[in-house]
Amino acid sequence: MRIYDIILKKRYGEELTDEEIEFFVSSASNGEIEDYQITALLMAICFNGMTKRETATLTLAMARSGDMVDLSAIDGYTVDKHSTGGVGDKTTLIVAPIVASLGGKVAKMSGRGLGHTGGTVDKLESIEGFRTTLSGEDFLNQVNKIGLSVIGQSGDLAPADKKLYALRNDTATVDSIPLIASSIMSKKLAAGSKGIVLDVKTGSGAFMKSVEESEALAKAMVEIGKSAGRDMVAVISNMDIPLGNAVGNSLEVIEAVETLKGNGSADLTAVCIELAANMLTLVTGKDKETCTEMAKGAIADGSALEKLGQMVAEQGGNPDWIYDTSLFPKAEFEYEIKSETDGYIEHMDAEKIGVASLLLGAGRNTKADEIDFAAGIILKAKTGDKVAKGDTVATLYTNNKTKFSAAVDKFNEAVKYSQTPVEKQPLIYSVIK
Repeated sequence: MRIYDIILKKRYGEELTDEEIEFFVSSASNGEIEDYQITALLMAICFNGMTKRETATLTLAMARSGDMVDLSAIDGYTVDKHSTGGVGDKTTLIVAPIVASLGGKVAKMSGRGLGHTGGTVDKLESIEGFRTTLSGEDFLNQVNKIGLSVIGQSGDLAPADKKLYALRNDTATVDSIPLIASSIMSKKLAAGSKGIVLDVKTGSGAFMKSVEESEALAKAMVEIGKSAGRDMVAVISNMDIPLGNAVGNSLEVIEAVETLKGNGSADLTAVCIELAANMLTLVTGKDKETCTEMAKGAIADGSALEKLGQMVAEQGGNPDWIYDTSLFPKAEFEYEIKSETDGYIEHMDAEKIGVASLLLGAGRNTKADEIDFAAGIILKAKTGDKVAKGDTVATLYTNNKTKFSAAVDKFNEAVKYSQTPVEKQPLIYSVIK
């Protein structure tokens, strides 16, 4: 079998066999074919697409290219949640404790932030002493003990995806639903959970900019998961504006804690309840309405907050920081952005706000960049809100005041004003099963 023939076949829009796809993934992982040949096939896939069977085969081959996590030692139903990325998206810190407090087993591997999207691992590491690296045995033992552990992704998880993604990012072949779906789902399948809920973001702060694109991606991923024997749900949620009011690592942890105390913003709370309820339907088999009330109850009675505190303590963090968020170090400098007009906020470009947070030090352009955990943005007004001239729209935080200039400019680019009222956008567009 030759990679040349496989490239040629897909270039002409023909369907690849399982053996051809598996040969490609294996050869790419082992360095047996050149990067330019890999890229040529990726470009052919971008132009000509893949069938459902091809996409499923590609996903499974990438998942099996490295470690397949075995969660069979966990007593109970294992359930995972994955977001396609966004700005202010701290849902894992809220949803995972809710579900674990109600009997779900959440053995979750999360990533770091890169570019304008924040990573759950970075947020957790803003907590004093918190360890995001555990041995496999400790990881499983903790989930059996308290129902919850969130750690960084293993270096051996779907290594073929790491190889392909790096090349896709460099060669403008990221924008392909079969390639996006197989990239995400290869890691989710390798991570081992029985149930998977996908939070597929749509809008300016998401990779998929339209609802139609997001639904197409969600359907592809749900089909892949089902073909691999997993229970699947995908929620299409709004990322046209940041989720919640905080953007930045420790700022988002603090907001997550406040949400678990019942003091969260309406949009963040609603999205988290939606995701938790869908996870709980998989865990319990109960209807969505019942699971929604269960999730709300876990916030109201404090059990979800207690579960987050337990996880922090088990992973070496200081749980006092969860119960008293004033212990988080504060940024040395802050800057208020004020409205220059009376009117309404017509639009907030979430991606640009994410970039503004990155410029303050809250994110990284490369994996080697260090993060200022206290840096970020607190939004005081959002799309649809009425503002008066001089009102504070947002407060920016950093430990390096030279970073304000570029961040302020980028934030101001993101905000558009109107003299007439603006219709509020939906938070949840659809749920796909």
